[in-house]
Amino acid sequence: MSRRAALRRAAVREWGPLATAVRTALAERGARALALTLTATALTALVQLVQNQSWGYGPVRALGAVRAEDPFWSALLRTPLSLFVPALDLPVWGALAQILLVFGVAEICLGRWRTLTVAYAATLAGTLYARIGVALGPEAFLGLPASDARVVDTGPSAAVVALAVYVCHQRRARFTGSLVVVAMVVEVLVKDNLAGREHLAAIAAVLAVCGVREWLGRRAPAPPAPRAGRRTPAPRAGRRRSAQGLGAGGGGTRSGAPPMRSWNFRRGPAQRTSWW
Repeated sequence: MSRRAALRRAAVREWGPLATAVRTALAERGARALALTLTATALTALVQLVQNQSWGYGPVRALGAVRAEDPFWSALLRTPLSLFVPALDLPVWGALAQILLVFGVAEICLGRWRTLTVAYAATLAGTLYARIGVALGPEAFLGLPASDARVVDTGPSAAVVALAVYVCHQRRARFTGSLVVVAMVVEVLVKDNLAGREHLAAIAAVLAVCGVREWLGRRAPAPPAPRAGRRTPAPRAGRRRSAQGLGAGGGGTRSGAPPMRSWNFRRGPAQRTSWW
């Protein structure tokens, strides 16, 4: 029973803040919290439908297919759409499930624009690595064979992996983030191909961003501690003493603010109105 309780506590520490954020966002905003995710899912499904048509395969490849052998600026222009072009050799439901789950959590935790920025940067990192790896050649460390230059590089997988690692870092889900990284390393060890290498390149890029954010956060000066409020003492009001009042036994009076009463309050004609 204690082991089960310990596992439950560990799961709450790991995924509790993440689950709370998702549940709260969906309860407050509903489908509006996933506007980017639903749009990306619908766009991916539409592109898959179009590229499977005889008339749509060519335009999709011309607008969204990226290869390492393509001219750099042409590949750069195609990279944003390539993120939503599913690979033909993989089932499309896998890509749709990845986008719906990981993009959805990232959109809630990071916001739409940051999610889109991280996804695009990860995809671009994989694309650039392919060009550098082919240029280095298979003999070099992290190099790629020349045949990989003709491989069509599309799909959301690199963006999905990078977003998962980024969200885990932000929400301090260290075990889950480490599990994603280890799974991608094992993928490359078991089946060394261009897609697996690009996943590692995307992870390296996002980890570099996370490291820079941590470094800047440590260097940022701490906000000044709030200063304790000072109580300004009330000004002493001068006592107007008149010879007639003192002679007649009249009490002392103060000009301006009403008299202050304190513990040494005494009744009588000569009562004091303050501990001063």
